[in-house]
Amino acid sequence: MDITQFHAAFFEESREGLDAMESGLLGLEHGSNADTINVIFRAAHSIKGGAATFGFGRVTDLTHLLETLLDEARAGTRTLDGNAIGVLLQAVDVLRGLLAAYEDGGDIEQSIDTAALAQARAGLEQMLSGTAAAASTDVATVAPTGGDGWRIDFRPHPSMFMSGNDPLRILRELQSHGAFDATCRDDRLPPFAELDPFEAHLAWDLMLPGSVPRGAIDEAFAWVEDQCELSVEALAPPVRAVDTPAAPAAAVADETAGAPARRASDAETSIRVAVAKVDALINLVGELVITQAMLRQQSETLDPAANEHLLAGLGQLERNTRDLQEAVMSVRMLPVEFAFSRFPRMVRDLATRLDKKVRLKTQGEATELDKGVIEKIVDPLVHLMRNAIDHGLESPAERIAAGKDETGTISMSAAHQGGHIIIEVGDDGKGLDRERILRKAAERGLPLPAEPTDAQVWDLVFHPGFSTADALTDLSGRGVGMDVVKSNIIALGGQVEIRSAKGVGTTVSIRLPLTLAILDGMSVAVGDEVFILPLSMVVESLQPGPGEIKTIANDTRVLRVRDDYLPLLNLREQYRLPHPDDGEAAANAATGAAARPPIAVVVESDGRKLALEVDELLGQQQVVVKNLETNYRRIPGVSGATILGDGRVALIVDAGGLALPAAA
Repeated sequence: MDITQFHAAFFEESREGLDAMESGLLGLEHGSNADTINVIFRAAHSIKGGAATFGFGRVTDLTHLLETLLDEARAGTRTLDGNAIGVLLQAVDVLRGLLAAYEDGGDIEQSIDTAALAQARAGLEQMLSGTAAAASTDVATVAPTGGDGWRIDFRPHPSMFMSGNDPLRILRELQSHGAFDATCRDDRLPPFAELDPFEAHLAWDLMLPGSVPRGAIDEAFAWVEDQCELSVEALAPPVRAVDTPAAPAAAVADETAGAPARRASDAETSIRVAVAKVDALINLVGELVITQAMLRQQSETLDPAANEHLLAGLGQLERNTRDLQEAVMSVRMLPVEFAFSRFPRMVRDLATRLDKKVRLKTQGEATELDKGVIEKIVDPLVHLMRNAIDHGLESPAERIAAGKDETGTISMSAAHQGGHIIIEVGDDGKGLDRERILRKAAERGLPLPAEPTDAQVWDLVFHPGFSTADALTDLSGRGVGMDVVKSNIIALGGQVEIRSAKGVGTTVSIRLPLTLAILDGMSVAVGDEVFILPLSMVVESLQPGPGEIKTIANDTRVLRVRDDYLPLLNLREQYRLPHPDDGEAAANAATGAAARPPIAVVVESDGRKLALEVDELLGQQQVVVKNLETNYRRIPGVSGATILGDGRVALIVDAGGLALPAAA
């Protein structure tokens, strides 16, 4: 069998395992937890087993050291303090590099960082050689051995082979620990004519000497705990020290029960599918939606009585299509936690490097984003996080002098708002220095209005290379990388803004428009054109009465809505559509027909309300959003486009991007 076909799955699962190890190790800094240690151990064990199968010796050797240390922590004979966690995290980093080198192929000796590998091995070996916590001498310890021996009843489930596991490998691993006796049971073996070679039919009674640690037995069966019937029994009670108190019953039970059963394997609950296949499926469903909309539009001219069954079928098709849209779109959606999860480690390392105390608070991790958006937003978030810790937060001494907690707080949040995704990174540091930024801008000759607003001043930090830091390092200064942040966000069709108060802190807000999504929208007509307003931003629609529309300075129009005045924007003028010809107006005047009164749709974007003047409300519908930038270019006030049932293209209005009058 060519096992290279399984490499891709191994590398992806190993990366997930390393993420779990890193997250668990960071969690241990806030207190030891047996379940967390078990999770870390399982991840290391899985990576080691897979690496051994594929012959990735460097990975196998390093994870063996990791596994040994973690097994001691599981047994309670080693305490993982801050220094130990640092060594383990370093090993995790090296493992990432090793896996990347094996995945790339080529000469492994030239691809790996041998110095980092040697340093990681040395740190782990030093811990193993002399820093294990000694067991207390005034209380008894339960030796993880089987006294006179171990009796093991091992009966694989018939489906074990289908998961890639082989009982023979397990038996060989047990045999490597010492004298070994195995009796095969074939009571479930079917007649030869009914034999299925892809099913496991045999079972074994196994005997091992008591000198074999229970942990070694658990390790051998770790991958198949939920794929077999397994019983491990000590032939005699573990030997205790004379005249020492007995260990609690719970502790003894825990030693003999083994590791807790892990959840069903990912292979049984999910499958891995190439992103390209998912994208192709999404595009096909989008075309199906358009076709279904065309059929619905054509069916509106049919006689309901004569075509009752056809119309009922089309109605069912519409419901099924909508369900299919939502199901397929959810396939690419991932919680933003996939992006946020990498930052606890980054915060820890930067805080240690800069000698600062930092706590990280996250909110909205369950907010779902398209996988492509998550991948592209990570780099901007990294820049923002680095700058917040380095330049935003003060040193512990400076914070105490300012009457603050010596530990600074970095916050990350994500939320859906007005049909957009808002991600914010904030700190409770010293904030931006307005006067200092203005001086630097004057030195560089950057253009500014006579009396710039705070927002205009903060926007200066996005100029390439702009920084107020006296000495630049690879981290210092808000300006380092901020131009990259803005360009990446703009490339996604988004916006970025800064809010800051001196002595209070700074928040950077990223606003991302819809890219590929299914959108519930309100279709409106402006002249001969149709526009889509996302329902999530529509507040209400109304027909203005006499005197409710007023013109103020600079020809700015406002609409009175109850006790509030809102800016009133004419979409015809916003999108530069042709005005009704004079002939139509003259005809109306000649016949005495009144001009059709305008309709106003009140929308809310970024916490600000405005009214949009349209000619007609057409109704609500679900549309497939197409990214306009991919097929054309970015247009202010437009977040995307869609194809209507009659084949026409309709633009999706981005209320936050519309040009508001200065007086509004």
